[in-house]
Formats: sequence, structure tokens, C-alpha cells
Amino acid sequence: MIHKHAVSTDLAPEGAWFKSSCSSGEGGACVEIAALTGQVGVRDSKVEAGPAFLVSSKAFNVFIGGIMA
Repeated sequence: MIHKHAVSTDLAPEGAWFKSSCSSGEGGACVEIAALTGQVGVRDSKVEAGPAFLVSSKAFNVFIGGIMA
């Protein structure tokens, strides 16, 4: 479930966001996440000050588990 849609810098400071380790670094379609208390912020890496959303840490872990399976 998506809990909130906001400007990414309102959710977490710039230094809290990090890019996927699978990112090629060539400006492709990548996301960045910020680990927050009980939640994970997700945003487009190409639009750092743009919109982001929050999901529960549990939902994010289920999502990552599905990718890794």
C-alpha cells in the first residue's frame, strides 16, 4: 500500500537517498530509496527534488523478496 505522495526532500534529507546497486549509472530508469523509521521512501533518481512515495518497510521487503526469488 502506498501511504503518502510528497516531494522527496520533504520525506528525507538528500543524503538519506541512495540508488539501486543494480543501477548502471548511465542515466537510465533507476529508483532511489531512503530507509525511514518503519517506512521506505521511493523516488525517481533523475528527478531528485520531484515526487516520492512511502511504503511500509514490510511491504518493501516483500517486494524485494519477490524480485530476488
